[in-house]
Amino acid sequence: MFFTTVSTTQGQDKFQDRKSGRLFISWGWNRAAYGKSTISFKGADYDFTLYHLTAHDRPTRISYHNYLKFSRLTIPQTNLRISYFIKDNLAISFGDDHMKYVMDNDQTVTMKGNITRPGAFEGVYDGPKKITRDFLLYEHTDGLNFLNVELEKYKDLFRSKSNRVIVSWFYGGGAGVLFPKTNVTLLDYERNDRFHVSGFGISAKAGLMINLFKHIHVKLEDKLGYVNLPDVILHKKGIPGRAHQSFVFEEFYGTIGANFRLTRPHTIKKTK
Repeated sequence: MFFTTVSTTQGQDKFQDRKSGRLFISWGWNRAAYGKSTISFKGADYDFTLYHLTAHDRPTRISYHNYLKFSRLTIPQTNLRISYFIKDNLAISFGDDHMKYVMDNDQTVTMKGNITRPGAFEGVYDGPKKITRDFLLYEHTDGLNFLNVELEKYKDLFRSKSNRVIVSWFYGGGAGVLFPKTNVTLLDYERNDRFHVSGFGISAKAGLMINLFKHIHVKLEDKLGYVNLPDVILHKKGIPGRAHQSFVFEEFYGTIGANFRLTRPHTIKKTK
């Protein structure tokens, strides 16, 4: 994809195959880490906030069945990225970062607010609270889907003489919406189980891309971002209940993919 072909025939044009006009499609997997988050919960019979909650990701056990079987491709923490080079060193890309966010259970945090629903947790709170499984399970595990658009700037670091191996570094950033399928069990309510646009995110990233034999590429990327979710659905349809949270994240992922040209390459007139 990045190599140059030159015509040596006298009087003919010199042809150069450039990055501009190429489409890159990548698929891979990620690990993610999350900063502490303060989450506010509000429903018909509760209104409270949990402060400085911790959470982790949930990687799927590595096996052929879990990662390569076609019917289960979206089960692990995955990344899909489609990039189009508008210049030789600049691409615009769309991606789906399918992360998973799991609140740590049995942690003790500060809780402020009240619960008026009759039961074991009814009361007014203003102090430490242990988050047990019978009180709250809170996960974006189907997942924390970050649909985003980014700009990517590239610079070559190494080219083999045959151009069969090219190593480039890149950086970029973008923004998008969060489209999670949130799994929450709060008190004794039935959980929500549907996708919903819950908020937005912004991010910056950097990484390496290795191009092999023109049409194959491997990418390693590290991304830092901020997520704000003001409209998280908590319960099944018809039961009022929303949560609001925000947090920072770091995501590391590797992808492999193919690329091909969508537009005709530039033709450069031979200089005499």
